[in-house]
Amino acid sequence: MTLHIDQVTKKFGDFTAVQDLSMTVNQGSMYGFLGANGAGKTTTFRMILGLLDATEGSILWNGKPITYSNSTHIGYLPEERGLYPKMKVEDQLMYLGQLRGMKKNDAKQAANQWLERFDVPHYATKKVEELSKGNQQKIQVIASLIHKPSLIILDEPFSGLDPVNVEMLKKAIIDVQQEGATIVFSSHRMDHVEELCEQLCIMDHGKAIVSGTLRDIKRGFGRQNVRLKADFDLSFLNAVPGVTSYKPSKEGGLFQIGEEKIAHELLKMALTKGDIRHFAIEEPSLQDIFIEKVGKDHA
Repeated sequence: MTLHIDQVTKKFGDFTAVQDLSMTVNQGSMYGFLGANGAGKTTTFRMILGLLDATEGSILWNGKPITYSNSTHIGYLPEERGLYPKMKVEDQLMYLGQLRGMKKNDAKQAANQWLERFDVPHYATKKVEELSKGNQQKIQVIASLIHKPSLIILDEPFSGLDPVNVEMLKKAIIDVQQEGATIVFSSHRMDHVEELCEQLCIMDHGKAIVSGTLRDIKRGFGRQNVRLKADFDLSFLNAVPGVTSYKPSKEGGLFQIGEEKIAHELLKMALTKGDIRHFAIEEPSLQDIFIEKVGKDHA
């Protein structure tokens, strides 16, 4: 089952929120959306879910639009949290699971299994409003996964979570994907997308600036990084032709270069000043690409 977005545009009056967006997400893959606030990520998700109608273009899941008839196969975590604050956690998860077609006992069992997995079984009888924002986020994530959906859309799933819980959620997402689910998620964190996604799209002002596989995007960037560590100032190497940027650090510096042969020139010149403790040629990070393509104002 493939998610196929074909030349989709969404306008609100004279404002274009998404413009001519096309992408394909294959079954069982994980696809990441990157972009600053207002880039069009959430609007795209709402169109996929059928909550907003596209002005132009089409969105199909398994060859059909997502409607009430097939929505039970979809899991959605909205960026704006939508839990009932006065309702107890277990009751709420059971209720939401039943709305997705689960039997009551199955929903209760699944809710308790997820609460146990996320290290919050003792919150089952607490009201949502009694939980911290991070634990509310866990409950919201469970609500999007409890019915074992085949397509899962997560809008900023790691928001409000500390590093330990981020790793816990990553593991859960990976496990769900390995069971066959297709996952599309957005994040402001480049490292999360880089770690989890085979494919991604960088959006800016409603347009897909970069899209494709992570490998192809990095290869197509045309630049590499050179990391040098030494006990002396390396800033003089910034003047070497072919160096496009230099970021100093306490131990040395990171140089962005246009082609690999520049790396060897940097090493050769550095060795004329003293011993080098570390030299490595690294592929560009998503953050490098994002800053270059979207601009430093959004980084």
